[in-house]
Amino acid sequence: MKELEDIFGITIDNPVYFRQALTHPSYTKENNLSYLENYERLEFLGDAVLKLAVSDILYKKFPDYQEGALSKIRSIVVSDNTLFKIASETGLCDLIILARHEAKQGLSHLESVCACAFEAVLGAFYLDGKFNQLVPFLKDILMPYILDVDKNFEKFNAKAMLQEYTQSLTKEIPEYSLIDESGPDHNKTFTVSVSYSGKNIAQGSGKTKKEAEQNAAYQACKILGAINE
Repeated sequence: MKELEDIFGITIDNPVYFRQALTHPSYTKENNLSYLENYERLEFLGDAVLKLAVSDILYKKFPDYQEGALSKIRSIVVSDNTLFKIASETGLCDLIILARHEAKQGLSHLESVCACAFEAVLGAFYLDGKFNQLVPFLKDILMPYILDVDKNFEKFNAKAMLQEYTQSLTKEIPEYSLIDESGPDHNKTFTVSVSYSGKNIAQGSGKTKKEAEQNAAYQACKILGAINE
């Protein structure tokens, strides 16, 4: 609990919520505990808490943006990829409670697991009556991502843009292939190639497969002329 307080800068009053928020379903299954004791329900709540907080931040940050633009930025900012980066950087991933086998497999540093736990912790803070304190925390930690997405939206939306472009030409869609992964389980780098109409167009690398695909798609968009730099 002390480590969570240090990460979020918010005092915890009801620790039971937060232990649940950090408990992976594999742990409750291994120990014959109720599903109510893992993070899945809190993740559901935390997802809504995150979207509300980010919506509030974006609404005030960009007073002239239309709803569509705000929605596009929000969808990227609250994505598993972004939440995984934050959970990893803050050390939240290291606090996740897993079954022994899953812990040995390094699941605490899997993108989806870290993102779920992060959202669940937000749900726990909400139940702990700390929503008003969460918004400033999320604003501070997410603002660099928000500004980056706003400035470089094409880079973050490259997969969608590439697919729209290729389908407008031949109705074919791009295909992605994992061609390399390196590094330890908790810090892998993935390299992906993207092909279109049977031809390899570009490659991209990233800390997750999704990030590598986006980077490959961005390079492909530039090569094909779908993006004008």
